[in-house]
Amino acid sequence: MDNFLKRKDRFDFFENFENPLVNITYRQTTPDFLSFCKTKNLPAFHFFLFCIMKTLNKLDNFKYRNLNGEIIKISNIFGSYTTINEENLFNYTKFEHSDDLDVFIKRSLAAKEEANTAKTLINTGAELSPREMKNFVFITSLPWLDFTSIQHPVYKFKSADIPALAWGKFTKTSDGKIEMPFSIQAHHGFVDGFHINEFGVVLSEVVGEEMNNNRMEK
Repeated sequence: MDNFLKRKDRFDFFENFENPLVNITYRQTTPDFLSFCKTKNLPAFHFFLFCIMKTLNKLDNFKYRNLNGEIIKISNIFGSYTTINEENLFNYTKFEHSDDLDVFIKRSLAAKEEANTAKTLINTGAELSPREMKNFVFITSLPWLDFTSIQHPVYKFKSADIPALAWGKFTKTSDGKIEMPFSIQAHHGFVDGFHINEFGVVLSEVVGEEMNNNRMEK
């Protein structure tokens, strides 16, 4: 919590705002994990999601939450993303994070199957306690769109302390990398533009590290 205490006056400042959120969309570049996943027979979305979760868990500023007026730091961020079924209806997944790639992908795929076969909307957070809900981030992807901005739904701006992430269409660049639109929305009392830039830098590094790790292991 030391990092938060250093910026508590910034949190207090933005907490007085009706809408304390910062929302930035930028171009995220990573090593070419699409080609890598194809050669390793790994589902690219779930590999990339693993890298995103690993990045979030490295960065303190994305782990602060406001629980009934008390600022807490969660120890491990869990995955929660939207998926779409055969009838083009979205649903929410929920699963426990794992630092092991194979376990993470297995849990993520199972969560996707559960969400896609559910007859009703599930994993809305109503089944969780307020403290349990703080472990999550909200994630969505729009693989068809090379979007330039996005506005995430917010139940109440004043209490919106859980980061929301979105990314769009993957494009291969001329220098052999992957580029995509990427959006991060977070409470400005916890996260600044500096930290969003830091996320982008670390994410690219993590993708490269995980590709190298799996080249050696498999």
